[in-house]
Amino acid sequence: MVAAFRALGDATRLEIFRLLAAHDGPICACDVVDRFGLSQPTISHHLRILREAGLVTVSRRGVWAWYAPDPRGLAWLQEVFADLAAVETTPDQPEERLAASG
Repeated sequence: MVAAFRALGDATRLEIFRLLAAHDGPICACDVVDRFGLSQPTISHHLRILREAGLVTVSRRGVWAWYAPDPRGLAWLQEVFADLAAVETTPDQPEERLAASG
């Protein structure tokens, strides 16, 4: 869990992940490079971190690497955010105690 949040904590990786998640199919790494003003090795580094965090998958087609969001990673993120949204604020939580104390 920490690896996924750490991976998405970087603004570039978050934008790369959003790009991949917005497409219906895999995207060539070369197309990701074209979208960002960064070098190919830098993009590859970011993609590797996303892959190691379980957020994207990679497949090889000849010399090209194609990336797509990992369905398991997407499902996990949806579950985490659904759980966060379901948490109700109670008076026992610190922010409520602070607000009540003036």
